[in-house]
Amino acid sequence: MLPVKLFTDFIDLNNLFGHSSKVLAAVSGGMDSVVMVHLLKSAGINFGIAHCNFRLRGNESTRDQEFCRRLAEKLQVPFHTINFDTLKYGADEKISTQMAARDLRYRWFEEVKMQSGYSVIALAHHQNDAIETILLNLIRGTGIAGMHGILPKNGALVRPLLCLNRDEIKNIIDENGLDYVEDSSNESTKYARNKLRLEVIPKLKELNPALEQTFEKNLQHFRELEQLLEHTVAELKQQLFVYQDGEVYLLLDELKKLEPQRLLLFNLLQAFGVNETIVDDLIASLDKHPGRLFETPGYRLVLDRGKLIISHIDCPAGGEIWIRLNDRELEYPGYKLTILHDDSPLIIKNNPLAVSIDTDLLIYPLTLRAWRHGDHFYPLGMRGNKKISDFFIGEKVPLHKKNEIPLLINGNGEVIWVGGYRPDERYKVSKETKKVTIFELVKI
Repeated sequence: MLPVKLFTDFIDLNNLFGHSSKVLAAVSGGMDSVVMVHLLKSAGINFGIAHCNFRLRGNESTRDQEFCRRLAEKLQVPFHTINFDTLKYGADEKISTQMAARDLRYRWFEEVKMQSGYSVIALAHHQNDAIETILLNLIRGTGIAGMHGILPKNGALVRPLLCLNRDEIKNIIDENGLDYVEDSSNESTKYARNKLRLEVIPKLKELNPALEQTFEKNLQHFRELEQLLEHTVAELKQQLFVYQDGEVYLLLDELKKLEPQRLLLFNLLQAFGVNETIVDDLIASLDKHPGRLFETPGYRLVLDRGKLIISHIDCPAGGEIWIRLNDRELEYPGYKLTILHDDSPLIIKNNPLAVSIDTDLLIYPLTLRAWRHGDHFYPLGMRGNKKISDFFIGEKVPLHKKNEIPLLINGNGEVIWVGGYRPDERYKVSKETKKVTIFELVKI
């Protein structure tokens, strides 16, 4: 007898799919997937079989493919199959063979689903697979998300066989005389998952014969804890995140109040590419002097004046371009620079992104670049020179924005203009000016 009611109750309880849904069953030909399709058939569910031949085991791969074809014929359901050059794909993409096979099969499953009108893709993972996944995550290091094991439903992927463990599946095979094929690589302990299945879990079952049931209860607790954490983090984001000019601001005083601080801060910032090391460094810096900067792929985080400021890294900081006499339009990271020569001594007012400079004072080629330590200039309207770094402090320029501000440099190395802020007193338009050059920055 097949445990059809247990199977359908699990599907309904986890809302995997409706009984009128069209299901694409991923079938290798092994015990697990064979039991799954027989249960689908007995439950009266509309399904088709999909089988991948990864061409990794010679004749054995061909044998499995033909077995699945005959199984589909026996069950009178549609059959989809494909042959992959897995080794070539892995070499081209510079990934492991296992990862290559995973990428290829899931991409193809999705294509078949879309082309043939299937609602979901059914995978034959069972309770022992979930145990192995948790143990692997613990060994490799994981947060709470790695403790929920294999979810019954993840988008279009469903796992209706999670209601059974490996021993129960083997009993179903034996009691019902179901044919299946054995993958010889399953007995190799060179793969971490196989080593756990063949060597570690049997030892754990000696300590706890009801290991699968115990893990299933723990999985439920972990999933509920994860839901609670997600809900808490979502509420904190609404309270703490301030969005302004494309950046996110969080008050440091509020971050210091978080409890447990490390867990909540990691989950708040995880979407910005922050790892646990950065979180530890960030926490250690909360009560120290401002100015600490952290970078992740795509984001910059800065502790500045009582705030944590998070911004996109849209373009490389510290760029440099040359400006020649005949140039009229150039691109600089984040800006377009236009240059106009005019015979009248025109002074630009009320536009900090444009400046008029006495043409006769320019020495080409000019340079547009980010500031460097030691840069100084004579700010217009002020006496004496000033370090650019001190000028930025006086203007309250956030630390993470300093490298994004372009400086116009004369051919003699002098700063002509701090773009968007202040020109140099020495290059201003005066009564003696005969011709001006107008530089204008346009943000892009």
